Amino acid sequence: MPCEKDMRIFNMHNDSNVSITKKKGVFSVMEHRTDLSQNDPSQAMMHFYMQHQGIHKRQLAINLSNQGVILQNGAMQWMAGDVKSTTDVKGIGDLFGKAIKGKITGESAINPLYKGTGMIICEPTYKHLILEEISDHGGLAVADGIFLACEDTVELKISTVKTFSGAVAGNMGIFNLLLKGVGVAALECPLPEEEIIRVDLSQGEEIRVDGPYAIMWDENLVMSVERSSKTLLGSAVSGEGLVNVYRGVGSVWLTTASANVK
Repeated sequence: MPCEKDMRIFNMHNDSNVSITKKKGVFSVMEHRTDLSQNDPSQAMMHFYMQHQGIHKRQLAINLSNQGVILQNGAMQWMAGDVKSTTDVKGIGDLFGKAIKGKITGESAINPLYKGTGMIICEPTYKHLILEEISDHGGLAVADGIFLACEDTVELKISTVKTFSGAVAGNMGIFNLLLKGVGVAALECPLPEEEIIRVDLSQGEEIRVDGPYAIMWDENLVMSVERSSKTLLGSAVSGEGLVNVYRGVGSVWLTTASANVK
């Protein structure tokens, strides 16, 4: 596939073992039907059953045409073309702010910024890759550890819960990464999109979620950490203790009980 005027890349998109499962913005998701790198019989047996379970190796491919993307630190495997790597740090104050943001959100403090014309291939993962247009949400808060990449038109900010004391007491995250602006973000998820449950809330409605099973939610929602029951005794009897509560107008995306993002 052409990457630049005089550059050709072979045995990738024209490989019968690789298929493009989704495309949005500058991002494409490459899925390897079979992991042909296995040369040990016991590993080959394991990967045979993984393949039938739908567990495939996936890679995020990025095609830039005088554009820019922000990647999670360490995500890049290789790149080709006239693409330069830098950081999105604008000065010492910005550096300090990003360091603080990385510390409290659990994400990388400084994410590399790649700009130019060419191709970037990210490291392989067995997780599922979700491509989301951020402008569809106004702002999208995401759980720790699922951010992989975004177009450089997307802003990375911090989302906080409304109630802090309960979050500290329950060892739950009180800060999350907030994506705002216009552009596509790539997220890593332990479950395929077909198994992610989306709950749309109207004014006056709420949803209570145990632990980290909400992987992303609209910024418009007010999030707080509260006791699962109005009384300490009720919380103890229910066995849940503290839960994340979302109120307002917007959507919450939930994983099933078998998945844990943290």
